[in-house]
Amino acid sequence: MFSQELWLENERKCAVVRKSKPGRKRQELLAIAFGVKVHTFRGPHWCEYCANFMWGLIAQGVRCSDCGLNVHKQCSKHVPNDCQPDLKRIKKVYCCDLTTLVKAHNTQRPMVVDICIREIEARGLKSEGIYRVSGFTEHIEDVKMAFDREISNADERLEAVHEVLMLLPPAHYETLRYLMIHLKKVTMNEKDNLMNAENLGIVFGPTLMRPPEDSTLTTLHDMRYQKLIVQILIENEDVLF
Repeated sequence: MFSQELWLENERKCAVVRKSKPGRKRQELLAIAFGVKVHTFRGPHWCEYCANFMWGLIAQGVRCSDCGLNVHKQCSKHVPNDCQPDLKRIKKVYCCDLTTLVKAHNTQRPMVVDICIREIEARGLKSEGIYRVSGFTEHIEDVKMAFDREISNADERLEAVHEVLMLLPPAHYETLRYLMIHLKKVTMNEKDNLMNAENLGIVFGPTLMRPPEDSTLTTLHDMRYQKLIVQILIENEDVLF
């Protein structure tokens, strides 16, 4: 009799677990779909829905990856899923949720789609093998990086580079300025030497933009950025120096 009661009690517990698992799974899938993730907060935090304190040391609540709303796990079920994404939290154009991207920029479709199609229709419709022939991986990554870094704000980017150049010690600044003037002259003879600003950036980038720590992985990761900054310095030598 005693063993039968234990068996029945165990069955009831298992039934509760079996019943709760689909519910938990559904909540997890909904959380992922709406960009809400379990988050560990440092220091005291209060729920932005019920205004109560978030207890615990880890995984005290959830945070919306789009707008940054911090709420209890239970409160997240009552929060509307039509938040307005914060542009400060949208780090990239690629690998970003489509709905989040268009809501953040208040557009019907991603800006990158409009720009790419406009360029293709303007000068690429007669290209042999369009959409069949693959481009160079390095060039593709450069374009993606440019979109992620807002190529539309070229003036702001140049201003930021100029401000950094002004922080260089006089000897470093003058040496870099003199070198960029020389490299600009090299690009002016591109028809003969086949060396444009991009090619020179590949050559001089790792030397001029070497990271402080001698790490192979860091150097490999930074190579594309090293090339890009040297390319910008050469192309805009007359403006930056």
